[in-house]
Amino acid sequence: MNIKNPQFQISAVSPKQYPKDGLPQIVLVGKSNVGKSSFINTLVNRKKLARTSSEPGKTRQINFYNMDNMFYFVDLPGYGYSKMSKQEQIKVGNFIEEYLENSKQISLIIFLIDIRHEPTANDKLMYDYIFKTNLPCMVIASKADKIAITKVDEAVQKLQDSLNPLKDLKFLPFSSERKIYTQKVWEYIEKFINFNE
Repeated sequence: MNIKNPQFQISAVSPKQYPKDGLPQIVLVGKSNVGKSSFINTLVNRKKLARTSSEPGKTRQINFYNMDNMFYFVDLPGYGYSKMSKQEQIKVGNFIEEYLENSKQISLIIFLIDIRHEPTANDKLMYDYIFKTNLPCMVIASKADKIAITKVDEAVQKLQDSLNPLKDLKFLPFSSERKIYTQKVWEYIEKFINFNE
């Protein structure tokens, strides 16, 4: 897919700020520093549309990115950053929960997880929570450039065996550096976007 004019729309902290235009929303969930912003930037071929930060846990709001008035990428705050205070972690958790429970426009949840590591306890909690929402979900194994390209498929399989032994969810690798996986990711996302043309 070729997105011609992606735009940052709004950073929301409550449901009254969510866009009300009825466009489908593709939601990104993952721990801090897993690469959600880089994922967006790579898919739309922009370097600085989504704000990346060298400081994990910095995003405390829900960021909506308008994709040519066809759909939104919605970047939820990252979870599980150890230097975030308990109070801040609760606040971030509430943001995520409130959005997932209240938004009626969610078409697909994209759960990003680092391909190099076993899922953490927080990853498993989030996965279970997403699974219980009954919303469509795919899992992106991010940072695939950090391992040998010959080991990517095996690492993705290992993640799926750990999180989704029934294998009823789509798992795909992704790398903002290699960019060789973007086409397959777009092909899957497009299935969940209703184009009103």
